[in-house]
Amino acid sequence: MHFSIPDTQAYSEGNSNYTGYNLHVNGVFHCSLRYSQLHDFNEQIKKEFGTGFLGAQKFPPKKILSLNQQDIEERRQKLEKYVQLVSQDQRVANSDLFNGFLLSAQKETRKEKPVEAKLDVFLMNGHKITVNIMSMDQTDDVLEAVASEIGLKSDLVFYFALFLVKKDEDDERGTIVRRLQDFESPFISLKSAAGKNKIVLRKNYWDANYDDDLIADSVGLQLLYVQVVNDIERGWVQANPDQIKRLETLKSKGSRKEYLQFARTLKDYGFIQFKPCIVNYPAINTPAVVSAGNRELVFRLRLESGACKEGSFKITRMRCWRITSVKEGEDTKEDPSQLELAFEYLIGKDKLRWIVITSDQAILMSLSLQDMVDELLLFKRGGRIKRPHDRVKGPERQFKGRDGGVIVASSTSSPAIDPHSPPQSPTDTSPTKTSKAMGSVKKISDKLQSVGVSAKPHHSPMSVVENDIFEAGIGEDDL
Repeated sequence: MHFSIPDTQAYSEGNSNYTGYNLHVNGVFHCSLRYSQLHDFNEQIKKEFGTGFLGAQKFPPKKILSLNQQDIEERRQKLEKYVQLVSQDQRVANSDLFNGFLLSAQKETRKEKPVEAKLDVFLMNGHKITVNIMSMDQTDDVLEAVASEIGLKSDLVFYFALFLVKKDEDDERGTIVRRLQDFESPFISLKSAAGKNKIVLRKNYWDANYDDDLIADSVGLQLLYVQVVNDIERGWVQANPDQIKRLETLKSKGSRKEYLQFARTLKDYGFIQFKPCIVNYPAINTPAVVSAGNRELVFRLRLESGACKEGSFKITRMRCWRITSVKEGEDTKEDPSQLELAFEYLIGKDKLRWIVITSDQAILMSLSLQDMVDELLLFKRGGRIKRPHDRVKGPERQFKGRDGGVIVASSTSSPAIDPHSPPQSPTDTSPTKTSKAMGSVKKISDKLQSVGVSAKPHHSPMSVVENDIFEAGIGEDDL
């Protein structure tokens, strides 16, 4: 997740004035928080996890005197750094406390009250599913309600996720904005999203081997089938005329399993394709179409000569990546409101280079990279996709609102990795594992001290992600 506090806002309630710190998640406004709320949140984290969590020493202390504008800006920067660090500690980020706090803050900021509601969720073929929920229900609860409505087995629920999709005038299928998280209410998020949007059910994994689990179930088979048909029709999966003809024949016969089995042999099966963008490789301001899947990013370029070229960048060779904003007035052909995804890539033996993508979907690209990394780590440790019984309902937690009142949030734990699998992942943030992971990072840094590195992106990063599966020790034969 990419957490940021890009700005503040002055509020007035009765005779009191205060500053609200606007929290953005994945580039989207989530809630506004007072310093006192974050302070109370930090105190509760310390009670539950001790002082060994990431960011424990970074929370800005209270000040007795009133803050001037410079003090407010300094506090904003420190709070942003604190939130970013805390969210990287998987024990905290997957806890009832963390999810409940953010859900309560969203509810309060949007001034929503829990009421019975109907929510429309769409499949990839446009079929609408209407579920009865409470307006404050969290994402995983809504996902389970959708699964129950369509008869999907409980063990297969978390092979899927809910995505916010923005409707396009030129494409009724829309553009994927982001995956909804468990610390938000889909009902509120849809209601507050800018533009025309809808919530769509899509598969939530990258490794095509997981398809076998879905194909064995009739409902899972149908969900996977309609998504693959959709991806092929919109050109995300490449197929020549003969292959398209065979797919159409299988589709007309209703041979869904055979259709999927053949589709899996096609190039870019299981990839997500992003909107056209601009990249700086092999030359600056090169138009490109970027897609993600199969543990890599693929660039399709249109060169000045008119020729088309394709190249791939494996996630295991990305040392880190970061999101930065494109500032107005800079030498770029892009909309200045767009973002940049820059990743440091091992393009040759002892040779790193920053590759930059300018796109308003930069955050979605970054999250796709992180999801592929997490899935590879899960695979290496012998883990599995989480099951509903892995989510343990937590007790109701109380958080102070802006008016001094108490907000009650019943939250759920949503581990990204099955807690019953062996604890061998570098993302394990227990004190012992964290020390080992930091040691591993240091060794990589030492190894690359003499590596030739091109200039870093010159903007201030919104978020930086160190890659846990970066493979520094490769030879020329592997490139």
